[in-house]
Amino acid sequence: MSTQLAVPLSQVALLLGISTLVLFFGRVKLALLINYCFTFYWGFFLNPSFRSELGELVLNTYTYVYIGVGLLIVVLALIGFLSSNER
Repeated sequence: MSTQLAVPLSQVALLLGISTLVLFFGRVKLALLINYCFTFYWGFFLNPSFRSELGELVLNTYTYVYIGVGLLIVVLALIGFLSSNER
């Protein structure tokens, strides 16, 4: 029940740069959403358990549930940002 995940340093630096820039402009919620999207991406595309021996993506029920729930969270967060009266 464990897996190893190697995240490229360039992507970590990109996340740090984008998050820092967004936080400088005072957009904390947007920074949280950006961090979530990076984590969602790393958890799916860099996770070796979602790949076959040939390196192809394995699309099964769990994969679709993972993608669906992740996208649902992003959509609900965006709806919450847009419906908020506080700017």
